[in-house]
Amino acid sequence: MSPSLLFIFVLSYFLLLLGVAWYTGRNSTNDSFFIGNKNSNWMLVAFGMIGTSLSGVTFVSVPGGVGSGNFYYFQIVLGYLLGYMVIAFVLIPLYYKLNLTSIYTYLEKRFGVNAHKAGAFFFILSRLVGATARLYLVISVLQVFIFDKLNIPFELTALVILLLILLYTFEGGVKTIIYTDTLQTTGMLLGLIICIVFVVKSMGLDFTGALQLMHQKGYTKIFNTDIKAGSYFLKHIIGGMFIAIAMTGLDQEMMQKNISVKTIKDSQKNIISFSFVLVVVNLLFLFLGGMLYLYANANLISVPPDDLFPTIALSDKFSGAIGIVFIIALISALFPSVDGAITSITSCFCIDVLRIDKRNASEKKNRQTRLKVHFTFAVVFFIMVLIFKAINDKLIIDFILKFAGITYGPLLGLFSFGILTNRNLKEKLIIAVCLIAPVLALGIDVLCSPEWYEKKLHVSLGLKMLSESVFGGYKIGNELILINGILTFLGLYFISEKSTAQTIEQKLRD
Repeated sequence: MSPSLLFIFVLSYFLLLLGVAWYTGRNSTNDSFFIGNKNSNWMLVAFGMIGTSLSGVTFVSVPGGVGSGNFYYFQIVLGYLLGYMVIAFVLIPLYYKLNLTSIYTYLEKRFGVNAHKAGAFFFILSRLVGATARLYLVISVLQVFIFDKLNIPFELTALVILLLILLYTFEGGVKTIIYTDTLQTTGMLLGLIICIVFVVKSMGLDFTGALQLMHQKGYTKIFNTDIKAGSYFLKHIIGGMFIAIAMTGLDQEMMQKNISVKTIKDSQKNIISFSFVLVVVNLLFLFLGGMLYLYANANLISVPPDDLFPTIALSDKFSGAIGIVFIIALISALFPSVDGAITSITSCFCIDVLRIDKRNASEKKNRQTRLKVHFTFAVVFFIMVLIFKAINDKLIIDFILKFAGITYGPLLGLFSFGILTNRNLKEKLIIAVCLIAPVLALGIDVLCSPEWYEKKLHVSLGLKMLSESVFGGYKIGNELILINGILTFLGLYFISEKSTAQTIEQKLRD
């Protein structure tokens, strides 16, 4: 298919987003940028969050992972569902009760400034790395199938895409993103369904026949009962639950949209409806992955997992229409995770680090500060994408989940300690605990799974025999985040002292 034609559609899509941004960003203020004036429609927020949660990584990596991991990813999705219930009925009421703009303000009210700084630091680190990893993956796909053929270098592609994202998030912030996410989620889901129909039809099958053929090939297996495996079903379900709590409920980007809704009940309806739709959508991605591997086997296609979907969708055997649908769906999946990340990191840095909400500066002065921070983080995103390009690791969903297990663990430990105990912390030691716990968790994970790190680092660690003798072949999966959270919780307990429920309640009111 003509790369010039694909490029025209990509450009047209950007112009549409800029038009939406201009319309929704008129007369915007700092309040509308950070929390949408607390007047967002809960149904729009719920629908848009689907795109934010899935991202371009899900669009490419989840189908690509079916070949080696069957439908095991669905175990994680079941865990997500449990985690979202905790968010809806534990965390959201807490955030609304305290009337928070940044959720990490809770940590300062509960434990002091150092806890607030630790929470903000780990969120910014997590979002910077996670969002740029997703951005790199999608840009690399666009580069191979469009921009390389137009002799446009990767660096220029990344720079232009980031500038365009910057343009449509610069003014409106959360208020704009809620509408652009809705548009982009629509594009992604329509693209997903159309691609499934095209691939099924191209093989002369109906959906029942496709499922039967996938079952014969072993792709549809959902539950892994090997307790030593990293994808053992309890590890995935429990890990998925805490990943959802941490990466959604303790994540400023996701909660920034939720607390932009007017009432607690609407915010809870948002989370619950979004979580059930997400289960169905992930099933569709897994079904698509099974179909792609059936098609690849029948047509002798052999490519890396993350290249499978774009290779088939943009091949000469399909019509030009499916290539356009794929590209639009791919960038629709990309931008909700990247635009929201830049906006939420800007909000977190301005409120939690620069504390502009505590200053006596004018609206104009605060706006200038916000715009400078927004631009600076766009530059950081660009540098990070170039780093991922140098590393050139395509199967990126494994890396994102692993990194999340390391960086979100301290957030999980801090919030759970604040909610589940009435103890105070020795403030000077909080940051030390939050740094030591992830290092210990990482060390345990390296000992359990040295092969994974040897493959990623391209070095021999010589730990295989030690791993077998100490852990007996046990592999840590997505429960890494829980291990990290528990280590943080225990560390916080050792630096804590008794308090009373009344004292805690008074601190939160203040």
